[in-house]
Amino acid sequence: MQILVNGEPKELSGQATLADLIAEMELTGKRIAVEINAEIVPRSQHGETALNEGDQVEIVHAIGGG
Repeated sequence: MQILVNGEPKELSGQATLADLIAEMELTGKRIAVEINAEIVPRSQHGETALNEGDQVEIVHAIGGG
């Protein structure tokens, strides 16, 4: 399955959830915000949110400062 992650094409094998993608990208436990097709996906739904062919995923890192 082909999706876009932050504007870059990414190939995933078989069915995958958003949590699978996050783990593959080594972002598990990091402070990130994710949206799929311009809709924010709450962290509590990452494990149950299936990715589909052509989805556009945007992942941003939360950066604190003062």
